[in-house]
Amino acid sequence: MGGAHSREDLDISDSDEEDNEQQSEVEEENYQDFEEDDEENRQRSSERRPKTPSSLDEVEAKLKALKLKYSSSQNPSLKNAVKLYLHIGGNTPKAKWVTSEKLTSYSFVKTSRIGNGDEEDDDEEEEGEDSLWVLRVSSKIRVKVSAEMQLKTFGDQRRVDFVAQGVWAMKFFNDEDYKQFVSKFQDCLFENTYGVEATEPNKIKVYGKDFVAWAKPEVADDSVWEDADDSFVKSPGSATPLRANQDLREEFEEAANGGIQSLALGALDNSFLVGDSGIQVVKNFTHGIHGKGVCVNFDNGNYRPTSSLVHSTPKKALLMRAETNMLIMSPLKEGKPHSTGLHHLDIETGKIVTEWKFEKDGTDITMRDITNDSKGAQLDPSGSTFLGLDDNRLCRWDMRDRNGMVQDLATSAAPILNWTQGHQFSRGTNFQCFATTGDGSIVVGSLDGKIRLYSINSMRQAKTAFPGLGSPITHVDVTFDGKWILGTTDTYLILICAVFTDKDGKAKTGFAGRMGNRISAPRLLKLTPLDSHLAGTNNKFRNAQFSWVTENGKQERHLVATVGKFSVIWNFQQVKNGSHECYHNQEGLKSCYCYKIVLKDDSIVDSRFMHEKFAVTDSPEAPLVIATPMKVSSFSISSRR
Repeated sequence: MGGAHSREDLDISDSDEEDNEQQSEVEEENYQDFEEDDEENRQRSSERRPKTPSSLDEVEAKLKALKLKYSSSQNPSLKNAVKLYLHIGGNTPKAKWVTSEKLTSYSFVKTSRIGNGDEEDDDEEEEGEDSLWVLRVSSKIRVKVSAEMQLKTFGDQRRVDFVAQGVWAMKFFNDEDYKQFVSKFQDCLFENTYGVEATEPNKIKVYGKDFVAWAKPEVADDSVWEDADDSFVKSPGSATPLRANQDLREEFEEAANGGIQSLALGALDNSFLVGDSGIQVVKNFTHGIHGKGVCVNFDNGNYRPTSSLVHSTPKKALLMRAETNMLIMSPLKEGKPHSTGLHHLDIETGKIVTEWKFEKDGTDITMRDITNDSKGAQLDPSGSTFLGLDDNRLCRWDMRDRNGMVQDLATSAAPILNWTQGHQFSRGTNFQCFATTGDGSIVVGSLDGKIRLYSINSMRQAKTAFPGLGSPITHVDVTFDGKWILGTTDTYLILICAVFTDKDGKAKTGFAGRMGNRISAPRLLKLTPLDSHLAGTNNKFRNAQFSWVTENGKQERHLVATVGKFSVIWNFQQVKNGSHECYHNQEGLKSCYCYKIVLKDDSIVDSRFMHEKFAVTDSPEAPLVIATPMKVSSFSISSRR
């Protein structure tokens, strides 16, 4: 059974040395420089051995004191010289870094051969449309320069960590060498991502002249982040977010009826587990969700004879009308999200009351996603509208007829949803996902990484369009007040501040007005290279979301995302804090690596915080619900005793 635990970055400078007995066995050819245990082991170890060196430099000093043979030159004549380390032992107590090569070199090579072969042919660069930059280190590493490397920089240690069929670290012999590597890596990453050289004109072309801060984060104005942090502290009704001295404690774990596909959390009495064969109703409590409630099975006569629901797997469930109704969307084809219609479930009777069709101007169309009109719309007992998204469509659907009358679902052979507002774009917008604010403004994420903000008045033209960083946005969320946007990509989360000051000195969001060049640089939320590697082959970020509030004046306090068997939680206030230790000595966009992880035994389907009303007085947050295909667990946040 998985539980809550904390993993800090297993950092070279913070690692323990080998036991004293192991030190005496260190040989010239095998530098066992340091050991990395989990947090609890490090704490116990430091109590037992207060004099144990805590940094790589101290370890090397002790090795020198043992009169081992060492290179007399700290600035080797070898071009691009580095020390190479490999992490072994995974997340076991015996995990450690070992020296792979005490002196080697790296190179960036442009080649069309990305596989592991043909290393000897890479000495000369190739030019061509299919050529990409590859990082080579010694004869052991040959990897395409990409976000998947999860490169993490440590300026104060002249060190970089990254993933390349294992977790590696390189240490440089001087600051100049370190900075040269980081600069070249960023240039190669830009070229591999966008297909053009990393020149200033090309960066402006890619990001746009209003987004200079994205291309040059070192010159970005971070005052908007600092102001946002202040407003959090002053906000009424905001509790203290999860701190290092607080734990995630598992309250409930129950077996589900099987095949959970998604969570539909309610803010009232019940929540819902959407599975392969039906929907299981569970009770909401202040410490999580549990209890065997009613189960609506898709194959027991609760659907019309012509229904396709029993033959497909529901992927999306949307609560409506004070959580008494649910819209269920199933994809037409496995692996494709598009659907031609919805099934309408009356939760109180447990019956599928109708099948809605998506239709515009007499022609059947598809939708890839649906969502509520606003953050709290599912609590509206009279709600009849919801939003729909397809690759090139953004619209509002109404379950009433064109005259605003409620349709008689019992007698209607094929009720048609009424397209009441929206736009069908002629060119490829490649929309992927969307979300709404408390007032109904809309944020949309795209395949090309762009994030667009639409006001409540128009779906035709975005008020603001952020360029993205080259990776597809697979999921997007926004705070209730519309000030913060959270985009999910496979390898990182991107947090964007949508607040700006207009020409009259008034604070606005990018939903209400054009931000122009008054845009701050985003921040990235990442896993450390080690955690990314430990997350397994299915280590893509999914479904990052803010904690859930539905009232003005309340503030979201945490962010949660799913990565393989990990549920990863960030402290929102800490991420926004510009003086946070994570951001010291970083290169490029600021990236936050301070998080807590809940590890489960199976791949996680979804992780979500319950509505903030379920937070108890001594807890900084509502319970966290984590679903795997066969189980659902609830975690509360409590202070350590």
